[in-house]
Amino acid sequence: MGYMAWKIVTYRLAGDSTRHRVAIWRELRRVGAVALQSATWAVPAGDGFDDGIDKARQLIDRAKGQVLVLDVDAESPCIAELEQMYTAEREAEWVEFVSECAKAVAELRGEIAKEKFTLAELDEEEHNIDRLRRWYRELRARDLFGAPSAPTAEIQLKACAEMLEEFADLVYEARQRG
Repeated sequence: MGYMAWKIVTYRLAGDSTRHRVAIWRELRRVGAVALQSATWAVPAGDGFDDGIDKARQLIDRAKGQVLVLDVDAESPCIAELEQMYTAEREAEWVEFVSECAKAVAELRGEIAKEKFTLAELDEEEHNIDRLRRWYRELRARDLFGAPSAPTAEIQLKACAEMLEEFADLVYEARQRG
């Protein structure tokens, strides 16, 4: 099987600047990098990922640190293991996403049960579902190898959207009644 190429990003920062370490960590996590050990990450090679590596490199430079970005050959025996680690991290994100979808549906059911059919509540619930939609798109873009829970996540997001539509209809009906 032909695998994709990867990059290893390893860095050292001067001093103990937590702010810089957290900013670098957040950027690498944002692009889906896999932490191999402290200050060493594996990242798939490619456009969106390379942009994230460049941003992390800029953050490291700003922190007066040193960074090495090493190419891992696509034929390296460790590629399959990197892909498994990467997919395991995506799976954990999908599981969390599915949990958040369940919370959103439960919240909507609770508002329906309480008959809290206000425009303010509808606006809040729409924002929550929009957040889930953005999160879903981000996860989908990073899920290169098809984590097992991705299809479930798509179904759960659709359920959230349907429940939101049901809630919106009830808010509309309540406003019509006066």
